Amino acid sequence: MTKPSAPRRHLSTSPFKAPIVPPAKQFGLGDRVSHDQYGLGRIVDVEDGIAMLVDFGSRQVRIVSPYSRMNKL
Repeated sequence: MTKPSAPRRHLSTSPFKAPIVPPAKQFGLGDRVSHDQYGLGRIVDVEDGIAMLVDFGSRQVRIVSPYSRMNKL
């Protein structure tokens, strides 16, 4: 089975509540972050809404939006 490319839209006549969309994560230059795969790091460069460059000590990695595996400390 394949996953649909777009989420289902909510009809205004539906008796069910519309799904809640979580707010986008916001990070800034110099923020300390934790990544599920790379560990602890610090944001070095920010490309507005597209990606950010994170320094994890041994390497720098470009992380693209939506930053689902990264959390601010």
